Amino acid sequence: MKAIAISLIVHAPDPVTGEQVSTHERFAQVVRAAEFVEQIGLDGFGVGERHERPFISSAPTVVLSHLAARTRRIRLFTAVTTLSLLDPVRAYEDYATLDHLSEGRLELIVGKGNGSAQRQLFAVTEDDQWDRNAESYEVFRALWRQDTVTADTRFRPPLRDAEVWPRPYQRPVRVWHGSATSKASVDLAARFGEPLFSANVTNPIEPYAALIDHYRERWTHYGHDPKALTVGAGSAGLSVAATSQEARAAFQPAFAGYLAAQRRLGVEPVFATLDDYVERSSALIGSPAQVLEKVRRYHERFGHTVLHVGADAQGVSEGDHHRSLELFADAVLPTLRSELPDPPVWGPGPLDDDSRARAASSGETFLATG
Repeated sequence: MKAIAISLIVHAPDPVTGEQVSTHERFAQVVRAAEFVEQIGLDGFGVGERHERPFISSAPTVVLSHLAARTRRIRLFTAVTTLSLLDPVRAYEDYATLDHLSEGRLELIVGKGNGSAQRQLFAVTEDDQWDRNAESYEVFRALWRQDTVTADTRFRPPLRDAEVWPRPYQRPVRVWHGSATSKASVDLAARFGEPLFSANVTNPIEPYAALIDHYRERWTHYGHDPKALTVGAGSAGLSVAATSQEARAAFQPAFAGYLAAQRRLGVEPVFATLDDYVERSSALIGSPAQVLEKVRRYHERFGHTVLHVGADAQGVSEGDHHRSLELFADAVLPTLRSELPDPPVWGPGPLDDDSRARAASSGETFLATG
């Protein structure tokens, strides 16, 4: 199993102190988190994309390009690229550039995205958001694979033998399809024979498991090799300590923040108590042995081979969260790696040999290798 850390770059007051760091410091925290994740041996780091409060992750390609220059090994993920809001041509240009700057460490998780404010900002409606997502992805996918593209599009001007530059480093890039609530994203992933990444953060296991089951059924329906099917899954929080009591105590402020957020939204919390949250949510809270048991339990239902943990501190200091991440890396991840399978493919995508030879012979170097 592989493990990645993800930040949506939430910029909000601390749930304990009420203090809010500056925008500049919040970005600096993300950079430190990515560097630390690489240092402790996790496999990847992801940055979200949101275009509404309280997130400041509206420019993930900029953030990931900087992280490409500050890291050397980890895979760099988007989480998620909100293609329902974007012009696929412009998105392709940004990500193909990032693919080169990262030396082929880019992985895309694409999805519709959520939130009414960002839909309004981009004039996307609830009625057309899924159609936009599918069309944008089909164009984006074609641009990555073909030197010229013709497409009769509804939501942007049609393309006629369009050439878009630069050509990418990875051919093709690996694309995951983010899934939270809808069968539409699941079906899109299965249709193209591409991996699924379950959000798996808001509810108990059942609705996510049902979507993954649907993905497996559609994968078979579209005639893909069952051995190539790949699932990733998120987690709703991380607090690993020597004992369960220490882990729960450390997570209590974050859980209080969760309850307060639900109250502000005027909705009943899915998990009313910390005990319920620890037991029924996907959060990894407890001793290393308890965290291992929960990941195994979810793996039995999902069959996932990539796990996402939170990159950001929730109600604790940055140092305390880093210690929790380090204990996860030292005392949990080695067992997961030995017991559970890796994804069918990991590392750079299947870049063709001719492209590799051209790059080597030309002496090309990029920012991420300096």
